[in-house]
Amino acid sequence: MRNATPETIKNLRAARYVIAAGVVAALHVGKLPPALPVLHDVLGISLLQSGFLLSMVQLAGMTLGLVTGLAVQRIGLKRSMVAGLLVLALASALGSLSQGAAWLLAMRALEGFGFLWIVLPAPSLVRRLVPAERLNTMLGVWGAYMPLGTALALLLGPWLMHLGEAAWGWRMWWCLLSALAILFALLLGWHVPADQGVRVAPMPLRNGAENASARQLLSLTLRSGAVWLMALTFAMYSGQWLAVIGFLPSIYAQAGLRSTSTAWLTAGAAAVNIVGNLLAGQLLGRNVQPFSLLAVGFIAMSAGAMLAFGATAHPMLQYAGVLVFSMLGGLIPATLFSLAIKLAPTANTVSTTVGWMQQWSALGQFAGPPLVAWVAVQAGGWQLTGWVILIECVIGLVLAWRISLWRKPAQL
Repeated sequence: MRNATPETIKNLRAARYVIAAGVVAALHVGKLPPALPVLHDVLGISLLQSGFLLSMVQLAGMTLGLVTGLAVQRIGLKRSMVAGLLVLALASALGSLSQGAAWLLAMRALEGFGFLWIVLPAPSLVRRLVPAERLNTMLGVWGAYMPLGTALALLLGPWLMHLGEAAWGWRMWWCLLSALAILFALLLGWHVPADQGVRVAPMPLRNGAENASARQLLSLTLRSGAVWLMALTFAMYSGQWLAVIGFLPSIYAQAGLRSTSTAWLTAGAAAVNIVGNLLAGQLLGRNVQPFSLLAVGFIAMSAGAMLAFGATAHPMLQYAGVLVFSMLGGLIPATLFSLAIKLAPTANTVSTTVGWMQQWSALGQFAGPPLVAWVAVQAGGWQLTGWVILIECVIGLVLAWRISLWRKPAQL
């Protein structure tokens, strides 16, 4: 940045570490899909158990998102993120000792708690660290944390797991990610300013809730129709994205593709979601209406899924459908994070607003993979998956339309 002060440059660097910590958290979520074929062979994990393993990491977010959002506001944003990284490290290390599905499920649930303590404070911390004119762009970058971490996990996981025997290769993968979480806990502790030392960017407070109690903050959040609409919209997006991307390694493995090809194809499908997130940040900065971005995202996801899972389509067209599904679907999370900053009832309910969104996002991710797996089992294949996605996208479009009516377009 031109004419930037040393403090601004330092805070921008700290914001990048915050976003990188989110990527580390997403790596822990995304480490499982490439390991599912190995876990099936080594531990006898079934398809339905695989669905619950994919979604179990969302248990904490599904049940405690709102309360955790309030807690991190009280405890401190930086301290919460550091604690979350250490919990992730512990759970991943203990998970590497699993001898069956039960222990692995329990450690995935614990990882979910760590994940929640990282991703909930991050948007508020980014808002505090970056200048107002850079906020939409940085929130677009933050929105890409999940696909970036997932893509890296899908790409690196198979390679690292195949360095040794299958029986311990996946355990090494779990331990390496545990060490990475510890490293970033140290980096955040060193580079991010202390909670009391971060200057809060000026932001008008509504409803006179500057010194509201915890009960008042929760009440303000839950009484906001906009917060509910954003949360439900996030659930419609997150559940279908994790289901499709999470099962791609298994789908391609059943089709007889080599693990290296599966890794590249699935990582590419996750990575293109980053494009949509970054594009949303740029377009929002140019005053493109949020509803337009949400509508394009849901329409593209439904069309891409119908093409991807169409039994008569050529394999190249099917993969193109997956890319469209993921890339333009990336417009949705960045747009919703931006709306959360603007439509939160007050400035100090941003964390609880994001927490409630995360709670419903987690519910979508918890229910999505088992639902898709159940439909696939009943249908004897993946041919009905596109119709499941289509229904979720129609619901998402209706919710997005209602959000657009919540404020005049100029105020969104």
